[in-house]
Amino acid sequence: MRTLRAIVVDDSAYNRRTISDLLEEIDGVTVVGKAVDGNDALRLVTELEPDLVTLDLEMPRMDGYTFLRLLMARRPTPVIVVSGYANKENVFKALELGAVDFIAKPARMVTADLASIRGELQRVVNVVKKLSPQSLAQPRAKVRTDSTRAPTQKVPRGGAPQHVVAIGASTGGPSALVEVFRHFPPTLKGAVVVAQHMPERFTTTFAERLDRVSGLSVVEASGRTELVAGMALVCPGGKCLEVRREGDRLFAEVVAPNPDDRYIPSVDRLFESVAKAMGLRSIGVVLTGMGDDGAKGAQALKDRQARVFIESPETAVIYGMPGAVERVGAFDEILPLRLVGARVCEEVGVDSSGEPSA
Repeated sequence: MRTLRAIVVDDSAYNRRTISDLLEEIDGVTVVGKAVDGNDALRLVTELEPDLVTLDLEMPRMDGYTFLRLLMARRPTPVIVVSGYANKENVFKALELGAVDFIAKPARMVTADLASIRGELQRVVNVVKKLSPQSLAQPRAKVRTDSTRAPTQKVPRGGAPQHVVAIGASTGGPSALVEVFRHFPPTLKGAVVVAQHMPERFTTTFAERLDRVSGLSVVEASGRTELVAGMALVCPGGKCLEVRREGDRLFAEVVAPNPDDRYIPSVDRLFESVAKAMGLRSIGVVLTGMGDDGAKGAQALKDRQARVFIESPETAVIYGMPGAVERVGAFDEILPLRLVGARVCEEVGVDSSGEPSA
């Protein structure tokens, strides 16, 4: 197994030392450089040609965003953002600029309690080992969003949804979902439910970001909510989401994880509940992500004659989740990311402009 050569970029000397020490504890990782800002990091990347960069976003001289733009244009390299909970919106901007994943610091400074970060560093190292060069070269969502604008308070068009679209994603999912959601018009005849593997306290901000780019009303799910057409719900981090039918009405309910849930939020649980509640009027979509979450749920959807679309290996950052669905044969079409949103709209009964399809 090849050794990953890493560079740590952070303006805090304490953070640089601590993150470097944690990376060095992982088998197959060697820290070859440390940078105090984006200028320093670009020089080191050119000289050392690393396999992995951990990146702080708020730095003097050249910040993390400028560094990301230049790095992805000159030498696409896996970048993992290490950011505090206070900077959630910044994380999603970085993911859309090309960062592969992020790790949430417990505070702005890395503290003495590093157990969670140590585990997350191991996770992202495993992700980087599975990345293909072509996945890094793929452009991410080019959607401009105004991060200072308040949520739009859009009102769903209402009425019982003709379809429920269930979407699952993990690594690479935030920017992929932005690309998919920008195709959804307010006149969509269905409701959308999303399970994105993401830490707690980030999903509210992520739902707000999707709301800004989509014609749908997108919010983080909470409690028990009746599903109506033109609505989208994002499962909160650390919880699971299930859809249930009561007569002619559909409800989405946030529930606690089960002990046997291997992934949280669980794509399998969401898909299985949608299959049971909506049958052939369900649509499953599995986007980029590591692992096999969604394969079992996709099979449940196909057993009910639902349609299932998976992202192609050419555009997926990690083909683990879509690949697992492909291996069990529980899919109808393999689509490049740019076509997923429009294809869902076509299946539900509208095109991406909001006009009824023929």
